[in-house]
Amino acid sequence: MAAITAAMVKELREMTGAGMMDCKKALTATEGDMDKAVEFLREKGLAGAQKKAGRIAAEGIVATCVTEDEKSAVVVEVNAETDFVAKNEKFQTYVAEVAAQAVNTTAADVEGFLAETWALDTSMTVKEKLSSMISIIGENMNIRRFKQVKEENGFIASYIHAGGKIGVLVDVETDVINDGVKEMAKNVAMQAAALKPLYTNRNEVDADYLAKEEEILTAAAKQEKPDANDKIIAGMVKGRINKELKEICLMDQTYVKAEDGKQSVSAYVAEVAKANGAKINIKGFVRFETGEGLEKKEENFAEEVAKQMGM
Repeated sequence: MAAITAAMVKELREMTGAGMMDCKKALTATEGDMDKAVEFLREKGLAGAQKKAGRIAAEGIVATCVTEDEKSAVVVEVNAETDFVAKNEKFQTYVAEVAAQAVNTTAADVEGFLAETWALDTSMTVKEKLSSMISIIGENMNIRRFKQVKEENGFIASYIHAGGKIGVLVDVETDVINDGVKEMAKNVAMQAAALKPLYTNRNEVDADYLAKEEEILTAAAKQEKPDANDKIIAGMVKGRINKELKEICLMDQTYVKAEDGKQSVSAYVAEVAKANGAKINIKGFVRFETGEGLEKKEENFAEEVAKQMGM
């Protein structure tokens, strides 16, 4: 077998645009045969993927996958460069496949997940399948994140909003699982999608954060009412903190479907629990929104279409 040199790896990389490690792997697998190495990379879909790796991938979709027994679920975000590709059926099918694998993964992070064997083709890894899809679709793509949720004493509810712009999982601990309880869980998931809470309940809110907020609001209240006594100031601060918590805590939020416009999410859940003779606890939720926190490039639709058409 011919020795694989740095010069050979460099040459193959320049020919194909594939990554250095992929080129070395291809040359090793083909015993240094350059032509066969090129074929190897093309078959794996790795040729050309590296050239697209620098592009910003801030569009894409969020997908969920729930096991048949509804005890385990995952939400994933896979990014592409344009919304045009995000609406592509081939891309959407691929993201669903990623979610189906992620629901069973033992990986702790995306790096570990990418190193796994791709379940639908054990000849490649998850990363190699991603590179293959980049070559096929023609845009940089990225498996950005995933989050698993498990619940043995209840079920996981999922909700996808706007075709994958937002995905939510809700962890429901309950001793009764029926249509009424499942409808409640979906409504709570829709609430989380729409009102973007930061926490499930007040117990999750960081004590240091609350202490700092109390300090800031106390100073503000004293400026507003310099002649007020400590009891009045404390009442003002408590009211303002409660108002803030009602905005950022899911269970404290006003339920969007409340007929009186006042019922909280926790009161709605309690109402459903009573009606179904159930003990229900919303233990947590996960909310992913596509592209949140990522830089997005400006690109008009006409240019996007022209690029897809090769014009």
